[in-house]
Amino acid sequence: MAPSPPRLWIRDNLAQFLFKNFLETLGMESGTYFIIGCGDIGRRVAALIKARGSSVTALVRSEESGEVLCTLGINIVAGDLDKPLSLVGLPLKGATLFYFAPPPGGGIIDSRMRNFCEALAAGDVPSKVVYISTSGVYGDCGGKVVTEETPVHPQTTRAKRRLDAETVLLGWGGARNIPIVILRVTGIYGPGRFPIRYIAEGQPVICESEAPLTNRIHADDLASVCVAAAERGIAGDIFNVSDGQVGSMTEYFCAVADAVGLPRPRQISVPEARHVMSPLMLSYVTESRQMDNRKMLERLGVKLHYPNLASGLRGSIEPQ
Repeated sequence: MAPSPPRLWIRDNLAQFLFKNFLETLGMESGTYFIIGCGDIGRRVAALIKARGSSVTALVRSEESGEVLCTLGINIVAGDLDKPLSLVGLPLKGATLFYFAPPPGGGIIDSRMRNFCEALAAGDVPSKVVYISTSGVYGDCGGKVVTEETPVHPQTTRAKRRLDAETVLLGWGGARNIPIVILRVTGIYGPGRFPIRYIAEGQPVICESEAPLTNRIHADDLASVCVAAAERGIAGDIFNVSDGQVGSMTEYFCAVADAVGLPRPRQISVPEARHVMSPLMLSYVTESRQMDNRKMLERLGVKLHYPNLASGLRGSIEPQ
């Protein structure tokens, strides 16, 4: 297992350069698996990999994040996707890379993905990349069923940034013969991800009669899909990731409220929502599509632990 890096953190470009060279003098090499964006889903993926006896290394940009990951037995390397020089020489050679970092806010391009792809030298590339994207790249489909063959039509800047990241990464991988697997993920839920604060504050939801159709995926199942994609996905694969069950965002919020013993949120019309909801929340509750997950189940051989919302809530929230 690679040694833990010293408590030396990036302050400027020169410090970044010296830090990486110091790691190299220690003989630090990439583990079998590397995670960029090791938040909630990354940590769940790391736990699955470590349970199989493999080591995991993650990119971190703050001392606080590094300390948390170290306590979980995850090796760390310092770097910042917003600072291209800090990415030069990342120990990625031959590793399976999970890229979970979100784009920065604003605009329609993912500058972080571009920084990453431009920073890696030809001899330092991973053997495969699994990237978490969003079902938002399909845009509003009017409640129709969406397969991986459905043309993309992102309508929010957030989704446009994700599509840009997909495009850049696929082009980069194709030019270097690196298999890229894209996971287009729908609404993620699970412990620590429920909208309990939103509900407790009395925030509204769209009237059930107007609420668009959507899908969800439990965070633990998403982690399993990520590992399966690393094992069985091939170059250019795109998978819709959901539990396959269709419902509305309003149904979801009400089910969570019931599970935690809070009053159900009040319901308002779409015209009303346009005046009181944030643009981000409005984009979540007005786009409508049904994600077809058959390719994910059949090609990746995933067996969902939580195939519907009811089972996911039972496995995530203690009865009140």
